[in-house]
Amino acid sequence: MADNKKMVEAITSMEEDFAQWYTDVVIKAELIDYTSVKGCMVIKPAGYAIWELIQKQLDARFKETGVENVYLPMFIPESLLQKEKDHVEGFAPEVAWVTHGGLNPLQERLCVRPTSETLFCDFYKNDIHSYRDLPKVYNQWCSVVRWEKETRPFLRSREFLWQEGHTAHATAEDAEARTIQMLNVYAQFCEEVLAIPVVKGQKTEKEKFAGAVATYTIEALMHDGKALQSGTSHNFGDGFAKAFDIQFADKDNTLKHVHQTSWGMTTRLIGALIMVHGDNDGLVMPPAVAPIQVAIVPIQQKKEGVLDKTYELRDMLKAAGVRVKVEDSEKTPGFKFSETEMRGYPLRVEIGPKDIEAGKCLLFRRDTREKMEVSLDELESKVTELLATMQVEMLERARAHREEHTYVATNMAEFEKLFTEKSGFVKAMWCEDQACEDVIKEKLSVTSRCMPFEQEHIADTCVCCGKPAKKMVYWGRAY
Repeated sequence: MADNKKMVEAITSMEEDFAQWYTDVVIKAELIDYTSVKGCMVIKPAGYAIWELIQKQLDARFKETGVENVYLPMFIPESLLQKEKDHVEGFAPEVAWVTHGGLNPLQERLCVRPTSETLFCDFYKNDIHSYRDLPKVYNQWCSVVRWEKETRPFLRSREFLWQEGHTAHATAEDAEARTIQMLNVYAQFCEEVLAIPVVKGQKTEKEKFAGAVATYTIEALMHDGKALQSGTSHNFGDGFAKAFDIQFADKDNTLKHVHQTSWGMTTRLIGALIMVHGDNDGLVMPPAVAPIQVAIVPIQQKKEGVLDKTYELRDMLKAAGVRVKVEDSEKTPGFKFSETEMRGYPLRVEIGPKDIEAGKCLLFRRDTREKMEVSLDELESKVTELLATMQVEMLERARAHREEHTYVATNMAEFEKLFTEKSGFVKAMWCEDQACEDVIKEKLSVTSRCMPFEQEHIADTCVCCGKPAKKMVYWGRAY
């Protein structure tokens, strides 16, 4: 029991200090470790296994829409980067540069990719010639480097893993359709796999991606009431194509510029999983993305027949497609219980000599902490049923939390009061003038998260300036 208590005490309460709670969880659950390169992390096996499941399931959804995977270099010549002025200015503060190859200075600096729009443009201008070559619907899984000033594991690091889709189309309509299609893929993935509800919408001009015509986003609300941009999809129009001279011969034999899109999700989704579902005992993993869905803890495992029965149950569950692990180390059962809870395994099976004799086991559900006796004959069906139930109910609880922490403001006094006293999203009307965004950000450290596709008429006037309103906006403090 002492070991059990010690492990839990190592986590700071989220009510006491949410940021420290988050750090404690990622370290104690062995998701990451720090490195000698400031702002960069080692993603340990427990953390990388989550990313592998995200990657596998997201990649399958991409391919269902016709996406093909490619890989482009990690270095971008400075002259290539400079071809798109707005894009360069947007990323300039975060770019890392390579100036030497071995001992010799390079004739031209190379940027370590912060994103790959310019590389794809350089590739597409030589690969696209005719309307028959379109569309190009490519994606790459890779890492990128952005020299962030303040970092936090998964949420913001100087190197992170992601996927970046880059597509080229014959018409503006096709590009817009793909942009929205991929945003919908992201939203469905977050809700169906990660059990994280999201708000879909468009970024304002101030918040859109550098060089884009329009940026669309999915925004999630964390347990502490802060927003997390969880995926973005950008319509570039033909701006990049004109800068890089990407043209094709259309059916009428005229030369036209392609229309492009770009879309991405990153390892910050692991941070979102922690902050949406975690509790003061550690991780709580949705079954669909849990590397271990069931942990079996043998009680009095040195007694004859206990481990044999444990392995028999493991093999049965594996055959049913369940990701299962036997906790057969020399650690005490109490420590094992605490550790499985810390790591967020959705279900735990406890079984000892008396249980075997009675033909039953104890089943523990991580999200609700409910315990139940289950006959060994029914274990497989009960585990399968509970995993499906947990997936649905975790999404429902996260959605209920978001709704409870989404407020409405019709004027600046209400707006300020909500952000002073509450944490969460605030829905309020906006006149579409960036000056109001700037005032709100400077005064309250609050940004526009998105203009949701599902618009509501909350008031006639802008929450900031009182002029006629044009859009309803979700506002919030964000990671």
